Amino acid sequence: MKIRRILATAVAVAVTTPAVLLSVTPAFADSAPTAQTQAKPTLEELEKAAAEAQEAYDKALAAKTAAYGVLEEALSDTAPLALAAKAAKTAADEAGAAKTAADQAVTDAKAALDALPETATEEERTAAETAVTGAEATAATAAADKTAADAKAKEADTASDDARVAAVRAYSLVQKALADALDAKTAADDALAKAREEENENQDCVAEPGLTAVLTGVPDSITAGTTTALSLRVSNRTDKAMDDVSAHAFTHATDTSGLKETDKLLHLQWSTASSPKWHSIGGDHLINGIGPLKAGAHADIKLRLTIDASAPAGNGAAFVSADYTNENGSCGGNPDIDMYDFGVLKAAKPKPGKTDSGTTGTTGTTGTGTTGTGTSGGSNPSAQGTASSNPVTTGGSLASTGSSSTTPQLALASGAAVALGAAAMFTARRRRTGTQV
Repeated sequence: MKIRRILATAVAVAVTTPAVLLSVTPAFADSAPTAQTQAKPTLEELEKAAAEAQEAYDKALAAKTAAYGVLEEALSDTAPLALAAKAAKTAADEAGAAKTAADQAVTDAKAALDALPETATEEERTAAETAVTGAEATAATAAADKTAADAKAKEADTASDDARVAAVRAYSLVQKALADALDAKTAADDALAKAREEENENQDCVAEPGLTAVLTGVPDSITAGTTTALSLRVSNRTDKAMDDVSAHAFTHATDTSGLKETDKLLHLQWSTASSPKWHSIGGDHLINGIGPLKAGAHADIKLRLTIDASAPAGNGAAFVSADYTNENGSCGGNPDIDMYDFGVLKAAKPKPGKTDSGTTGTTGTTGTGTTGTGTSGGSNPSAQGTASSNPVTTGGSLASTGSSSTTPQLALASGAAVALGAAAMFTARRRRTGTQV
């Protein structure tokens, strides 16, 4: 029968599901120490266990769907066994009615025999007696037919009820098997994810000089109270694709003595074509708007550096670098961080002047660069003139900034050390958390 096949499938699923659960349990269960330490499952073994758990879950889900179909059919009034039980009951009712009629015929025949007058002929009495005998025989046959019909009706009704009960039990069984299979699948997936995460955490990032970050537009000096437009190009000069590329940018500045840091007065923001809104660069120095880079491809990032008008004259530097992580957990980055130095000019004092409306205003100040000049309004920051600046690469040792003063040079060099340290910590954090940055 179909219900038996479904029940057998449910039993098989219920039996195999715990076995799958046990096969993956050692990878994630916090069991008590035993005399013999169990070897930690390998990543391949966990992947196999996860695949088996998925297969068991799929089978359990299919069994549940089939069992539900059988349950609906078994509970339906049009089910074959339900129809058979109904037909058997109708036949039993008809047999009962026939027996009742036959019994009445016997009663009537006996009454007719008893009602014969004493003057009845022998032929009349014989006929009446024959009628009673025939009626009794018919009644006996009707009684036997009714007994047989009742038995068949009871058997058919029992078969229908048994099928319904079996369908309910089978459905309950596969429901439990499906829940166990889901638990096993979840446990296997979690164990595999944990193992992959641990593998990624233990995987060292590699130096990749082919991933470059080049900053352009840094002028020789920037006047406080102005905003300077910069451009950062990150290039994948390797022969392999990188799944998730990030850039890092950091600015550092001091006063002319080199002893007072003024970093908080410098504000760096980034924008890309895919994310045109300006984003402030936070303490992690991260620019995460790049994404994947194919071999030989590059990405351009707009930067703008704003220096508060309250910033004192001094020296500043910008640092840039790039790194990557792949979906398989591998990661790397350029081992060098490039430093671009510039001077910070004190904001010019506003001079009285006439505006178009006749009110007193302020005149603009002019900043100079290597290849051009830019102006800034006295009341609001404006774009500073851009010019190319050669980067000073910081690798294993700190590079010279080109300053004629030893103190500012050391100050900027210490800024490079800070940037290197921050980038190193950030890279380590990325390695621990994967690509979820």
